[in-house]
Amino acid sequence: MCRGGLQFLVLTAVAVVSLASSQAAEPAAGESPTVGSIERLDPRLDAIVPPEATIDVLAMGFAWSEGPVWVPQAGHLLFSDIPNNRVHRWHDKEGLSIFMEPAGFTGPSEYGKERGSNGLGIDAEGRLLFCEHGDRRISRLDPDGGKRTLADAWQGKRFNSPNDLAVHSSGAIYITDPPYGLPQGANDPRRELDICGVYRLDTEGDVTLLCDTMTRPNGIGFSPDEKTLYVAQSDPAEPIWKAFAVADDGTLDEGRVFFDASDLSKGRQGLPDGLVVAPDGTIFATGPGGVLVFTPAGDHLGTLLTGQATANCTLGDDGRSLYITADALLCRVRLVGENPRRLSP
Repeated sequence: MCRGGLQFLVLTAVAVVSLASSQAAEPAAGESPTVGSIERLDPRLDAIVPPEATIDVLAMGFAWSEGPVWVPQAGHLLFSDIPNNRVHRWHDKEGLSIFMEPAGFTGPSEYGKERGSNGLGIDAEGRLLFCEHGDRRISRLDPDGGKRTLADAWQGKRFNSPNDLAVHSSGAIYITDPPYGLPQGANDPRRELDICGVYRLDTEGDVTLLCDTMTRPNGIGFSPDEKTLYVAQSDPAEPIWKAFAVADDGTLDEGRVFFDASDLSKGRQGLPDGLVVAPDGTIFATGPGGVLVFTPAGDHLGTLLTGQATANCTLGDDGRSLYITADALLCRVRLVGENPRRLSP
């Protein structure tokens, strides 16, 4: 999570939509609002995002939308609203509803402004996973009810505020842990770790520190062959994405800079944040301006310019749609092809 902080009341769209109310809602019946535009830097983008594509607003009025995950078994999207400590559900036919509240902090008192869940995921058995800011843990929602804590510490010291996760085919969960969810951020007296780590949680419950050199690790995702792990760094002093080689034992090498957004961040709102990797290797990464589209070689093909601080994105509808959480909005962009990106759970 890397919150831009811009609060806006009016959305420029096909229909102008007022966002004066903080109540989450869908566009009125008959309205089809859009935001922003699509910047095309390379003709190869047309094979991914069609020339006629628009950034469509599905719902609005969230405090800070984040962590979207598509649930293929149910055909719906789940996403976090961090300050409101909720997970919302959105279904194409049934619309918007609250899926879970509280979602990331279950204590009896207040806990800062970013206490809810952040990144969400689905494990190999279809169970929902949570990165919880307030409760500072990775948890799982079991089918028979209730959450189970999977991990909340490394070497006996509590996580800062788990931010995002990626599930490996082995069942291991890779986690980023910046301090954004702590009430006082990096200087919070509750903080027990002096690093912002990338960790691996294996199926036995053991947590291994994989990287302690990223200042603000954030979004995370595997290449289709799982030989590369991409990690965003939402540090304004070094806004980059890194690519790590994944060894057979699940550990990482020292990594390399995959893309440096320093120049882009000077003139556009937002920093490297959440990301998703398509089965063909295309990387959709939120960052300066909206959602940047990369090839596996690191070529920047274009940007979905949302006009908002943009937190995260995920693929849904069998890969035919990109869902985007952008500040107070939930958006969708239709992608090319009848079924170009078949997603596994």
